[in-house]
Amino acid sequence: MAVCARLCGVGQSRRCRRRQRHNQQDQGSDSEMDVEEGERIVGETQAVTGGGGPENSAAAGPSVAHKATAECVRANSYGDSESTGPPNPQSLLDLPPELLVEIFSSIPGTELPNLALVCKKFMQILNTETIWRRRCTEEFGMREDLRKMEVAGVSSRELYAKLLHPYRHILGLWQPDIGPYGGLLNVVVDGLFIIGWMYLPPHDPRVEDPMRRRPLFRIHMWESNKVAVECMYGHKGPHKGDIQTGKKDEFSTKCNQTDHHRMPGGRQEEFRTWLEEEWGRTLEDIFHEHMQELILMKFIYTSQYDNCLTYRRIYLPPRMPSDLLQPGLFKGTYGSHGLEIIMLSFHGPSARATKLTGDPNVPAGQLTLDVDLNRPVCLPNLEHQRSVEELSRLVLGVHEEAQREAQSPDVAPQGAASKGAVAGGTGAEGLESAMEAQPGPCSSSSSSAPSEAQPFILPLGVMARNEVYPRTCKMCFYGTGLIAGHGFTSPERTPGLFVLFDEDHFGFIWLELKSFSLYSRLTDRLAHAYAPDMECFEAMLHNMQSWTS
Repeated sequence: MAVCARLCGVGQSRRCRRRQRHNQQDQGSDSEMDVEEGERIVGETQAVTGGGGPENSAAAGPSVAHKATAECVRANSYGDSESTGPPNPQSLLDLPPELLVEIFSSIPGTELPNLALVCKKFMQILNTETIWRRRCTEEFGMREDLRKMEVAGVSSRELYAKLLHPYRHILGLWQPDIGPYGGLLNVVVDGLFIIGWMYLPPHDPRVEDPMRRRPLFRIHMWESNKVAVECMYGHKGPHKGDIQTGKKDEFSTKCNQTDHHRMPGGRQEEFRTWLEEEWGRTLEDIFHEHMQELILMKFIYTSQYDNCLTYRRIYLPPRMPSDLLQPGLFKGTYGSHGLEIIMLSFHGPSARATKLTGDPNVPAGQLTLDVDLNRPVCLPNLEHQRSVEELSRLVLGVHEEAQREAQSPDVAPQGAASKGAVAGGTGAEGLESAMEAQPGPCSSSSSSAPSEAQPFILPLGVMARNEVYPRTCKMCFYGTGLIAGHGFTSPERTPGLFVLFDEDHFGFIWLELKSFSLYSRLTDRLAHAYAPDMECFEAMLHNMQSWTS
């Protein structure tokens, strides 16, 4: 009884017994009200809790709802906490409402509906707009836009429950299923909308230009309290669309008014408009017949979808301390195919570039570059760099050695230093020791530090789409590039030279093609994009290759 008196905030147990008798009389009516209120709040918050499934209940229960329920039951069992309370509150119900608002505002929005089921007081406090306004701000980055929604009659709670939370699973990076061409979609909270932006490379060959963006769909509650999905494809403005989420890490879009995609001049006008947007030129400006065929083929293939596409989630790789440079997205030149987007990632002693956009020869999802960081290549002086024969001799020598090691992995490499390659260490950790072990320009006595630049020039006879490239590089490595015939026939890995210019630029010399690709980093800020761990990223890469194989 002493414990009961302390929780109720009274000094005499007699008064506490009086409260108990009073509470027992009201217990029947209060229980009925609690059941009705509970059913009502479950109906209102079903969109937030995902139907009250076990996953959400398990996530919220142990951390918030169960603890709060225990506190609430304990306090209600001994009396009304709103009466003369103790100087030191013993339960959450003893706290003033403004303090509870501050506490609840810091709890993730996914747990708040379960917290509302604890008792009527919590449910009433959770109707406070301040709580939901803060959740919209902290979880989705919305700030001044919330005031506009509230003026229009849409509360922050409705915005969270009907728009932001139900569609939170589609935020981030996605790759559309457009055959070999792929793509890069970024779904973000943009002002009062959730918008799916298709990222397009700059016009060929301006690899240094920023990425272009095109809206494909948007979701909003601007015109009413109901969520509206609109297709943004075409040139006639927003029109009705639909989004379907089925499998994990996958969703589909559908346009319900494809006539909005058509133009008065028919397919010819649509092609001219698409060509100007995609390539920044007219067909008359493109004199290469093979390039004209590739462009026309891409238009016919991609336009047939009418923005009815399936998207699969992709992640950016997490950075490891041993990485040679910051992994991420780059745009690079691919001859007649124009600029394409690749993802650079590091896997122990290897650097790999995976295509996010592709072409009929090597489709999206394939490993376009595979670089062996255990095999740095020492460049000769500028005079010898101009000779493609000298470069071929260096790289092919390393290539033959790599093949011998692959056939006999237990045999140590022979003559690595003389051929400009050293096998030792993994990733960036082994680079410095590798450099010190070989003579010439890579030795520690001359330009040993990987951060020091050395002169670089393309050999004569090597074609480059962009003649403006860095004239100094930090280091070079042996690697292989993937080439194939039309339709991804007869794919093979051909030797080449990976050239690291700086943190944001690298290049690759395709020896067999006598071609040079220059890559420049994407500088766009991409939210909800990074993989939670390397294991998850590796699984995503494996799945990506299976999509297009």
